[in-house]
Amino acid sequence: MKTVFRVCALVTLVACLAGFAFQQSTTVPRPARRPAEEEEVILPSGKSQKDEILKAEYAQNMKDAADLSDLAQQLKLDLEKNDRYVVSMATIKKTDDIEKLAKRIRARLRH
Repeated sequence: MKTVFRVCALVTLVACLAGFAFQQSTTVPRPARRPAEEEEVILPSGKSQKDEILKAEYAQNMKDAADLSDLAQQLKLDLEKNDRYVVSMATIKKTDDIEKLAKRIRARLRH
């Protein structure tokens, strides 16, 4: 049972990292910007809007990654205490939550 979980966790981790690496390695040509788009928006606090958005996304990615790790640990414990023929609905729900979190993180990284 531990081997099944380890393989599942490893495949999930590799898929997330591969998606991130693929996104980083591909270069997509972007359309030429108009002069109005090149101007940087400055917030009333004097900080760049783009930098603040990136900072907020980074913080959310870190929080989601911690949640993803917690869910993976819970899934491991559930798989260890379940029978090999019977899996609870809560365990299946956790796998869905793990998938949603991974997709959310990947979408934010692509942004």
